[in-house]
Amino acid sequence: MKIVLLGFKKKYSKIYSFLKKKKFKVIELGQNKINLKIIDKNDFILSFGYRKIIKNNIIKKLYRPIINLHISYLPFNRGSYPNYWSFVDNTQSGVSIHEIDKGIDTGKIIFQKKIKFKLDQYLTFKKAYKILMNEVQLLFFRHHKSLINFSYKVKKQKKSGTFHSKKDLPNNFKSWNQNIKKYLKK
Repeated sequence: MKIVLLGFKKKYSKIYSFLKKKKFKVIELGQNKINLKIIDKNDFILSFGYRKIIKNNIIKKLYRPIINLHISYLPFNRGSYPNYWSFVDNTQSGVSIHEIDKGIDTGKIIFQKKIKFKLDQYLTFKKAYKILMNEVQLLFFRHHKSLINFSYKVKKQKKSGTFHSKKDLPNNFKSWNQNIKKYLKK
């Protein structure tokens, strides 16, 4: 089986090397546009940090759903900067693995994990992001066999939740290295 990776390249993710060690043929598309010439209908396609919307006509032609790794506890913080919005909107932090559908981060949930952060003098947005990135990859590693073998159960997302686009990030947001607790007090 061939595994197609969309999004983060191997220098930002441990997934590529993990799959290579498991003897899978892995193709990295990065942020390149996905098209049906590149993929076979039976390929396992994994999206992690992919910034493009996958067109519904491609989704419909695939034998199995594309799997997405998202650093939020869906249905909260769909879209851009989920780590930032979980603190600002005071919603549950966590990570989710879900099927991609025609919406943005609206697909059926496969696996999730809640993450509790201690807001102290050391926690920055960047540190929280790194923790979430690590946790979602660990969740994938733990469940990779059932994901690749298409032997998992799904649950529909709740209709309620939150969504933010890139333009929603405030102009006065200065740095990901800011302390979260201090930032929220402003």
